[in-house]
Amino acid sequence: MKVKIILGSKSDLKVGKKAVNILEKLDIDHEMTVSSAHRTPERTKELCEGADVFIAVAGLAAALPGVIAAHTIKPVIGVPVAGRMDLDSLLSIVQMPPGIPVATVGLNRGDNAALLAAEILAVHDDEIKKKLERYRQERKEKVYKDAEEVESL
Repeated sequence: MKVKIILGSKSDLKVGKKAVNILEKLDIDHEMTVSSAHRTPERTKELCEGADVFIAVAGLAAALPGVIAAHTIKPVIGVPVAGRMDLDSLLSIVQMPPGIPVATVGLNRGDNAALLAAEILAVHDDEIKKKLERYRQERKEKVYKDAEEVESL
């Protein structure tokens, strides 16, 4: 499997689905599950195998991405989930100690996490690279179409 998405709780599913949608669009093998860094640490450790890239979606204390990174040398992308105090999850993920890096995307940006995972995989996979190039071209064309629509108002 190429990408494993681990949610800190089921309440993070909406953000996780953003990642799934992108990975499906790019036809990248993936799976998604739930494991808590605090409530099921053994399960989390067991899940830190069998993928080329990990996406960890977590809110509040958001320890999940760091725990995963502590148990693998594969790339880990953290997705902070917005909550009552948005900075708590963001800072928990982005402020990792030296030697245990976690890439971090914006609040609730499961889609950007999936695109970053695809870019990491594309370094050694020409098929994924071509799919990403097509995806970018589609996004570019949408902007031009939107511009024409707005300018014709």
